[in-house]
Amino acid sequence: AITALTSAIKLARAGLREPEKPIGSYLFSGPTGVGKTEVAKQLAASLGVELIRFDMSEYMERHTVSRLIGAPPGYVGFDQGGLLTDGVDQHPHCVLLLDEVEKAHPDLFNILLQVMDHGKLTDHNGKQIDFRNVILI
Repeated sequence: AITALTSAIKLARAGLREPEKPIGSYLFSGPTGVGKTEVAKQLAASLGVELIRFDMSEYMERHTVSRLIGAPPGYVGFDQGGLLTDGVDQHPHCVLLLDEVEKAHPDLFNILLQVMDHGKLTDHNGKQIDFRNVILI
């Protein structure tokens, strides 16, 4: 996993990566306590960028997915931004850690596919958030 991370970072810094996609999208798997979260923390520290961490066990229900990108117009909390979109908007160069993603609602994976394919996500206000400089774990 660490070899794949370092090669993706080297390619991105050399300008040899897909320009419209995130720097890298990785799914770490393994039993509890092997250091998946620690690898993400050390990666962010060594790159000198922000680590944005979400515990995805809090997003097990369908309505909680809107907390990440913001509520649609007319719903309670529309004026508040989404946690994911606001976090990446404030820190465009970051390591985004979605911890325990297997526990999240399946609708979340549709959002993640859009981020991995297009490198952009539209928030509740219609603003496009750029994920091109994000390492998604």
